[in-house]
Amino acid sequence: MTKNLIVLFLLILTASPVQAKHRHKEKEYQEQWCAEAGGITEVVLDDGARVDCLTDEYAIEFDFAPKWAEAIGQALYYAEKTGRKPGVVLILEGDADQSRFTDRLDTVATPRGIRVWTMKEAGLKTVAPFYQTYFDVFPTNPVFSR
Repeated sequence: MTKNLIVLFLLILTASPVQAKHRHKEKEYQEQWCAEAGGITEVVLDDGARVDCLTDEYAIEFDFAPKWAEAIGQALYYAEKTGRKPGVVLILEGDADQSRFTDRLDTVATPRGIRVWTMKEAGLKTVAPFYQTYFDVFPTNPVFSR
C-alpha cells in the first residue's frame, strides 16, 4: 500500500505542469511594447525564424535578463536578415538587482551599435510609458546618447 502511494505521488508530481519561473510570458511584454512602438510581432523570416518585433528601423528580440547573451545573437541575426538595425528589449522582472545582466549587455551592445531598451513588469497593461531606452539606463553610453 505504501509503495503504491509513493508511485502515485511520483506520477502526480511528474504529470503536473512545472510552475513558470516568470510572472508573465515573454509574449505579453512583446505584444504591448511592439504595439506601442508601431511594430509587427512574430514576423516569420524565409528560414522560419521569428522576429519578436519588427519596426521600420529595428529588428528586435525580447528576452528576460538572464538570457541577455541569447538576445544579442538573435537580434544581430534578425537585423542581418531584414536589413534593419539590431535591437533588444531586456525584460527585468521582480525586485532583485539585475544590473549584472544589464552591465554585461552594455559591454557587448555598445561597441556593436545594438539598441537596447529595458521593460519592467510594472509596465504591463498600464497607460503610462512602460519602458526606458538604454541610454536612460546607461546615461554615459556614447552610442546612444541623446
